[in-house]
Amino acid sequence: MAFLAYTLHACLPQSLKAVAGGLTARAVWEKFCAVQMVDVHLPTTDGRTVILTRHTQPEKELQVLLEQLNLTLPPQPLPKITAAGALAV
Repeated sequence: MAFLAYTLHACLPQSLKAVAGGLTARAVWEKFCAVQMVDVHLPTTDGRTVILTRHTQPEKELQVLLEQLNLTLPPQPLPKITAAGALAV
């Protein structure tokens, strides 16, 4: 994990020069911090719970930056359903 973080930190400034020369890597990291993962728990009438893991939508400025860097957020994960307190696969 540390190697991936280092690689991204080392490569990000080069990518930014081409599309957003005025932005620093730190400023981009701060923009990415606004995107969060949340679990939405929805109880059903039969006692189970539907769990929707979702990432928040990026603000317009970050969305433009993602497009310029040719990056996309991963698709939203499929919902999970619990059965009597245990996760049903």
